[in-house]
Amino acid sequence: MASSLMKSLLKTSSSSSLSSSLRSVISIPSRSYARVSAKEKYQKESEKEEVVPVFESDVSDAPASGISKPLSEILKELSKRIPNALIKTRSEKGFSMRYIPWHIVNRILNVHAPEWSGEVRDIKYSADGKYVSVIYRVTLYGTDAKIYRESTGTVSVDDKISGDPVQKAESMAFRRACARLGLGLHLYHDDLS
Repeated sequence: MASSLMKSLLKTSSSSSLSSSLRSVISIPSRSYARVSAKEKYQKESEKEEVVPVFESDVSDAPASGISKPLSEILKELSKRIPNALIKTRSEKGFSMRYIPWHIVNRILNVHAPEWSGEVRDIKYSADGKYVSVIYRVTLYGTDAKIYRESTGTVSVDDKISGDPVQKAESMAFRRACARLGLGLHLYHDDLS
């Protein structure tokens, strides 16, 4: 009824200036179908995506929020052996190296130490510019304490086989800092035997 009244007011007004001023005062809700359809498309795509946890049994045990457990329990969990299915092997300069990809390490930290943080502390290039080193810090927060470990990763600037050298050095430093907290440390011991 209100909209029919507004339409009749707009039709009966003889002056075009009156008509335009009434239109500016009357707010007719408009809808951007392009935005709605893009939003709906995004929602449909995100519903299709499935997040696969690293360890399904561990994810159900993970707390929903807050600091979960004492630091000693977090370190104990991180020190467990990583299943061989998650370990990759890379050959470099005739040597075979076993490692855990950084995204798997990240997921394991999210499950067992949900309050962890990581940061790049420094990026340094060698004097001759042939190598780049990244210093990375991983901090774990428990209910009773916090602990951090730092490590470095160094790669050749010319080594662009697996992406950007700085990213590769960061990934290496991240994994090594996590190993200092016990995560995947058994890989270093296995290589010695």
